[in-house]
Amino acid sequence: MRAVEIRPGVNIRWVEVPGASPARVYLHGLGASSAPYYAEAVAHPLLAGRRSLMLDLLGFGISDRPAGFAYSLEGHADALAVALAKIGLRRSEIVGHSMGGAVAVVLAARHPEMVRSLVLVDPNLDPLEPYLGALGSRGIAAYDEAEFLSHGYEQVLADAGPEWAATMRLAGREALYRSAAGLVRGTHPTMRRLLLELEIPCVLLHPADSPPAGARELTQAGVQLVAVPGTGHNIMIDNVDGFARAVAQQRLLV
Repeated sequence: MRAVEIRPGVNIRWVEVPGASPARVYLHGLGASSAPYYAEAVAHPLLAGRRSLMLDLLGFGISDRPAGFAYSLEGHADALAVALAKIGLRRSEIVGHSMGGAVAVVLAARHPEMVRSLVLVDPNLDPLEPYLGALGSRGIAAYDEAEFLSHGYEQVLADAGPEWAATMRLAGREALYRSAAGLVRGTHPTMRRLLLELEIPCVLLHPADSPPAGARELTQAGVQLVAVPGTGHNIMIDNVDGFARAVAQQRLLV
């Protein structure tokens, strides 16, 4: 485990596997942590040998959880840019799952010097409509923050199931709520529009039975779409071999 201080007393932490450059930086989704989600894939023969940082965004996993941070997508991307600069990484390959994919797109748009290429794993690209009872960001954001902190958190944790709850419990409650609210709100322009305007290699992994919305527009913009069979939303866990093959293809593009 390693750490970098992004402002006084506030640290972003990660688990690092040494290897060759360019580095790969792995970003988790909402309520998750990168090492539990990516460790098996990082050790896969197709991906091993590359310097790999399984990094936890501020507020999640092993990183600090300051209650005063906004936890917007832009805030996450800017904090990540500070961390990468202090680590000494520029033009890294960023692999982002779900919310981590949205943060990766915003990072590439706001701090292009930090990003060499993107691998987006079933990412959030569009604003969402929150409603009570929904799983994930929509259900969390259906509360106001005071309601979520007083009683909504316990309900969301119970609904998450044991695997997701195991990492969700590590998140700061303010971080979980504000990140969910920022995710359903999206960015201006949207994450999708930012992605369409990027001029770096981009691969988008999706479950084979669930192609992304706007697939034709994404392809026309140069985003390589890769269907990974036998998977749901957690592609890197559901089909490690398929995930590793798809990510390894990025070597041909950088």
